[in-house]
Amino acid sequence: MKLRMLAPAIAVSAVTLVGSTLTFGGTAVAATKPDCSRGMSNVAAKETVKLRTSPKTNATAVGQWNKGKKGFLCHDGYKFKGQTYKKCGKTSNKWVYAMPYGTHKKGYVPVTCTNWS
Repeated sequence: MKLRMLAPAIAVSAVTLVGSTLTFGGTAVAATKPDCSRGMSNVAAKETVKLRTSPKTNATAVGQWNKGKKGFLCHDGYKFKGQTYKKCGKTSNKWVYAMPYGTHKKGYVPVTCTNWS
C-alpha cells in the first residue's frame, strides 16, 4: 500500500515547468499555446512587428505583422507577462498572442504595437 502512495509523488516530482517548456524527467515538451478558438478581431498593428515563439524580444521570429494590417488576437486579447521591452513608443512587459490576417502564422507580439493596448 505504501508503494502505491509513493508512485504519484515520484511522478509529480519529475515534472518541472521551465519558462514556456515543460520537462518530464529531463525531456522537454512544448507548453500549450494560447487558445485561438476565440479572440478579438480586426485589430491593427501600429508598427511592423515580428511574431515570436515566446513573449521575449530575442525569441525565434516565426512571421511578421505589418504596420496598418489587421489581425486576430487569440485568447480574447489576454495579455501575457513576458520580457520587458520598449516598442512603439512605450515600455511594457505585456504581450499578446496574435495571428495577422492573410497568414497562418501565430506568435507573441508586444501589446504596445497593437491598437488593443
